[in-house]
Amino acid sequence: MSVQAWTFVMVGLSFALYIGVAIWSRAGSTGEFYVAGGQVHPTVNGLATAADWMSAASFISMAGLISFMGRDGSVYLMGWTGGYVLLALCLAPYLRKFGKYTVPDFVGDRYYSQTARVVAVVCAIFVSFTYVAGQMRGVGIVFSRFLDVDITYGVLIGMGIVFFYAVLGGMKGITYTQVAQYCVLIFAYLVPVIFISLMVAGTPIPQLGFGSPVAGGDTFLLERLNQLSVELGFHRYTAGQKGTFDLFCMTAALMVGTAGLPHVLVRFYTVPRVSAARTSAGWALLFIVLLYATAPAVSAFARTNLLSTVADMPYDQAPTWFSTWEATGLIRFDDHNGDGRVQYLGPNAEGTNELWIDKDIMVLANPEIAQLPNWVIGLVAAGGLAAALSTAAGLLLVISTGVAHDLLKKTFRPDVSERTELRTARVAAGVAVLIAGYFGINPPGFVAEVVALAFGLAAASFFPVLMFGIFWKRMNREGAISGMLIGLGFTLAYIGYFKFFAPELNSPAHWWWGVSPEGAGTIGMVLNAAVAVGVALCTPPPPDHIQDFVDDIRVPRGAGVSHQLDA
Repeated sequence: MSVQAWTFVMVGLSFALYIGVAIWSRAGSTGEFYVAGGQVHPTVNGLATAADWMSAASFISMAGLISFMGRDGSVYLMGWTGGYVLLALCLAPYLRKFGKYTVPDFVGDRYYSQTARVVAVVCAIFVSFTYVAGQMRGVGIVFSRFLDVDITYGVLIGMGIVFFYAVLGGMKGITYTQVAQYCVLIFAYLVPVIFISLMVAGTPIPQLGFGSPVAGGDTFLLERLNQLSVELGFHRYTAGQKGTFDLFCMTAALMVGTAGLPHVLVRFYTVPRVSAARTSAGWALLFIVLLYATAPAVSAFARTNLLSTVADMPYDQAPTWFSTWEATGLIRFDDHNGDGRVQYLGPNAEGTNELWIDKDIMVLANPEIAQLPNWVIGLVAAGGLAAALSTAAGLLLVISTGVAHDLLKKTFRPDVSERTELRTARVAAGVAVLIAGYFGINPPGFVAEVVALAFGLAAASFFPVLMFGIFWKRMNREGAISGMLIGLGFTLAYIGYFKFFAPELNSPAHWWWGVSPEGAGTIGMVLNAAVAVGVALCTPPPPDHIQDFVDDIRVPRGAGVSHQLDA
């Protein structure tokens, strides 16, 4: 069968599975819609958390960025993996012991303020919409190539699928759907790289192939890749170009942003006990590592195959995959010198580069470049969609619960019925799907770039107030609110200025302190913490019952019992 036929089969079967699971696990109450009734098994929650966590940025874009950026791209790998460890150790068990539905719930009750709750909802919505834009962009790319439709129609199809199982099933439906999506995406990620590792290095273990000699020779893969890069005028693949401080800020923003992402934190409310939150965090980290430990090998294989194939290639002899991706607009060839050959040149080369390649296609195109069987290519398409849709669903649920539970139920209409609250949550999810679709059609950057901005916003807004809320009982509402507003405001302004208002200045020469917009969240986090501490020390301490509540959250005594804060 053709690539398109196999793609229809793989994507169709996976979508049928997701929809079937959503119908089977339909939410019937607000508890099931928000936190799946709090009765999810730790291993199941670990699988769902891994799928929720490994978005289109992880599956599609991370390896592509490492392919083009070399060593500098490792900030995504280190930041996202390290951040999950930080999340599992410092936040997940304590938030589960608190036992409410959402992160704004914790902020509102811990800081005894409806204003703090509303600010937290605004922060969650900003973070979630920025993040979900990257997911919808990933959906559009996959559909555009493999179903031979325009990116706009690809995003619309993805919107329909997400709307169905996110709005119908809530957290209960999303949880079990994400288990199925994890199985699809990890299988789709590992199968092609195992094939390519066997072809390139003669071993089925990609991590060993990454550091092995190229099959049939004595030259190591990375050495060969460095040679190819230098010959074409690129920097050495293993050499970095970013400043050390920017690398630090980007890694820190991704790491602490991970620990402040509301759609990941809410997953730990779905297990029955505090001990189960710790266990599910361990399982999730194991499932995440399966993909993340493989990404560097995928990057190196993809880059080597690409440079070996397209460098100085006669355009009229271009392979089929080149023509099909060119039709999507994600590869573009401009024959500047009219010689009919593809001049793919780096910034250090003499001459004019004639080839532009979208970073987000590398993982998806890799099986085609390596000439793998058509069923593998279709499987990768299904995996990319699973990664994008699983995270998009979790983010849309955060938006809907923020509107229905934290704003409607907890702030404006405390007497609202459960039926009305559930209906409001579903309507909010539907509206969020429409807005997310717009940003998917008109994205502000590459998938991983957009997602990195979301992590920066999470780092600058949520992380300090969550850490202070758990580990420093002197932090009060005035400090928390001031910190969140300053951190979020600075980061939004910094990102907006360089990404939207003055994109021509978006370069190291103009960045403040040499920090890129993707790393601005670290500066925003420091400002947040400094302002929060300063204001807290200049204003009255929290009431005694709040300080007792903070002490109670941190001790093991009573673990397994959901803490209900007295009004």
